Amino acid sequence: MKRSIYSLKSRDYSIPAALTMFAVSLSTMTIAMAQTESIGEDDSKWGLGAGVTVIQKPYRDIDADILPVPLFLFENHRISASISKVDYKFISTEHVSLSLRARYVGDGYDADKSPFLAGMKDRKGSVWAGSAMTWKTNIADLSAEVIGDVSGYSKGTRAKFRVERRFTSGKFTLTPRLEIEWVDSKFVDYYYGVKTSEVRVDRKYYGGNSSSNVEAGMRMDYALARKHIIYFDTSATRFGRAVKESPIVDNPSQTAVSVGYIYRF
Repeated sequence: MKRSIYSLKSRDYSIPAALTMFAVSLSTMTIAMAQTESIGEDDSKWGLGAGVTVIQKPYRDIDADILPVPLFLFENHRISASISKVDYKFISTEHVSLSLRARYVGDGYDADKSPFLAGMKDRKGSVWAGSAMTWKTNIADLSAEVIGDVSGYSKGTRAKFRVERRFTSGKFTLTPRLEIEWVDSKFVDYYYGVKTSEVRVDRKYYGGNSSSNVEAGMRMDYALARKHIIYFDTSATRFGRAVKESPIVDNPSQTAVSVGYIYRF
């Protein structure tokens, strides 16, 4: 049985889980920064903030992570950087950008966090690198990325397409989004597979295949003042068959909720 997320202690915190929270909260901070004027070649933007994020991964009998999240973002005409992601924009216009991207993603688990995962090796988060693009249209903002695992843990590849639309009314901004992500068989095998050495009576061998996962989310920003933003973000990811059929997964979805404050310089 999973414990209530409110029963978690500070000893449950870990660096990989914390970096997961940074990645979850990053998109919220990026939108808040985007509400200012466009960036000229000699301009730059800074942002600092803090919040709390709760994320429930799909693994069997694993607790939700509840962590404080420090936030940082820097952006100019060529560089976009945060704690978990760095983009170098080799093409950057008002509506389109093409970038080289490196980012950390806190996928995986610590096996000692779940009795069902006992005897398995930890699955570690990785640094991923590749290319990305954004395209701002009158209807919605589109983005895509193709990245590979450069840490060497899964040695996998993932590709993501995202569409979002911002609606503003007074001091409130609502931004619904939809993402579709494809992950290859190496990714699924590492993060959701069971090795021969990890098999036990109630945990069969599982190799996994590629999977397509869908995420829907909603972000709300409230401008306390010109430079002060409070945000709330919630999302749910529905996994494809290759993930759902894993013997170490007991939930077809992953959920995340974030709330916090951002100051824009």
